[in-house]
Amino acid sequence: IVDEFTGRILPGRRWSDGLHQAVEAKEGVEIERETQTLATITIQNYFRMYDKLAGMTGTAETEASEFHETYGLDVVVMPTNRPVRRLDFDDRIYKTQREKYRAIIEDIADCHERGQPVLVGTISVETSELIGRMLKRAKIPHNVLNAKQHASEAEIVARAGEKGTVTIATNMAGRGTDIKLGEGVVQIARPVVESDIPLDGKVDGKTLRDILVENPCGLYVIGSERHEARRIDRQLRGRCARQGDPGVSRFYVSLEDDLMRLFGSDRIAGILDRLGLEEGQVLEHRWLNRSIETAQKRVEQQNFAIRKRTLEYDDVMNKQRKIVYGMRGEIVRNSNVREQLYDLIWDVVNDRTASMLAERSEEAAKAFADWVLLTFPVAVRQEEFRGVDPEPAADKLFGMVKSAYELKIRTENPNSINEMERHIMLHAIDSRWQDYLRAMDGLRQGVGLRAYGQQDPLIEYKREAFGMFETLMADIKEEVASKVFRSSTSLDAFRQFVSSLPKTLVHDEVAMLGGRTSPTGPMSRGGDPGGGPEAMPRVAAPVKRETAKVGRNDPCPCGSGRKYKKCCGAAQ
Repeated sequence: IVDEFTGRILPGRRWSDGLHQAVEAKEGVEIERETQTLATITIQNYFRMYDKLAGMTGTAETEASEFHETYGLDVVVMPTNRPVRRLDFDDRIYKTQREKYRAIIEDIADCHERGQPVLVGTISVETSELIGRMLKRAKIPHNVLNAKQHASEAEIVARAGEKGTVTIATNMAGRGTDIKLGEGVVQIARPVVESDIPLDGKVDGKTLRDILVENPCGLYVIGSERHEARRIDRQLRGRCARQGDPGVSRFYVSLEDDLMRLFGSDRIAGILDRLGLEEGQVLEHRWLNRSIETAQKRVEQQNFAIRKRTLEYDDVMNKQRKIVYGMRGEIVRNSNVREQLYDLIWDVVNDRTASMLAERSEEAAKAFADWVLLTFPVAVRQEEFRGVDPEPAADKLFGMVKSAYELKIRTENPNSINEMERHIMLHAIDSRWQDYLRAMDGLRQGVGLRAYGQQDPLIEYKREAFGMFETLMADIKEEVASKVFRSSTSLDAFRQFVSSLPKTLVHDEVAMLGGRTSPTGPMSRGGDPGGGPEAMPRVAAPVKRETAKVGRNDPCPCGSGRKYKKCCGAAQ
């Protein structure tokens, strides 16, 4: 996948919802499975994990309010090492993109004839290739920087300051690089360049600004259109006039550009209509620059509102993420996880007892006894829990489960049992967390429709996410409590554990395991399949049909000559 705005390849990125597989099928390459999200976090919450946060950039001033609101950071503007000698000309505004691109080509041709190097900045790779084709028709030599010339990017940028060079680049190319100017490009005296004279300082009776206006020199940066963010425009302008060198920048704008069409074209279009400008005529004024800047501010505010809303949604996930990651981190760091395992089992027993025995009826006691038998290798009768308070019932059941697990520990390999417990707990957390992330993505995509029902989507998201997270934690604990008895370090240890259970439990225990007489744990292949006690429980053989099954479209066996479904089989 190539980023259309930067021209850079995005390694490891894949489209979702089956789109990537459809493209792979179209291109005739091997179709790979859909990727599964293992973890997710927003950039804002990622940076918030650091105790101390600071940064340095040349274009943070326009985003100062967002830095303060999101991270609590203040933006301080530091003076440049050398005076900035860049002339920022007013934008040139045209009615159509065709007129704008034609004017850009004419400006480039004029600079190329004078020998002034030109760097053309574009928003997308498509625009850079369009300007490249127009320059080719005009027979102006040039270099295009995008994904196709990625390997030679550094070399092209290094030559961008030589006399008469024309370079077309996307947003990323050459950013933050001091483009060295070639001989003959700077047409003011070297002592003046190396001095600390600012643009408004005088040289031989004239200000340096007037000298550069009369004879523009240095790298000329042309913006093919305004970006949605002023910060990116500043980055583009900042590629020229570095380290005290002179430079020029100008943006070309048309009313058909995305920014102007969506946010700022009405007022400017009215001005153009009142002036009665014909095709090809240009409009320049600092008032129009302010109108364009106002449109950019509007876009920035909208994008900031989107990022802020996204952060509000992720703050819900962030709290849940800390709980899950904290629990997982304790399991990874602790050398012995037995106490954590007992805590999880106690939570399962306590929650189930409180919910299932609240009614104190015979049906509740039967359902509770069935659940115990399906989850733990513990022999219980429903009479023991009929009409019993949940708290003493939980204490009694936990004692029985703990005794059963201590019996299992004595049959397992002492060097491997702890790793088996750790593996079961980590696997339960990781697998359930992946499913939870997928479910939360679905909730996030659909919760916006609640606004049609006069409900706040964010509040509804928080409410449903809370319930889903409680279910997640309960499912993790249930899976750990159940699998820890179904897993084993070896086949012999599993058989020994089953044979040591009370005789009344043997058949029920095998049924609980779904008819399997082998463990399901991660280390279950180490035992000898031929070992183990002789008296192993046998699973009942399946019932076999004595007569052949009659199909619905087969002749009826009664001899009527009709199909079975329309004769004797009609009643079925």
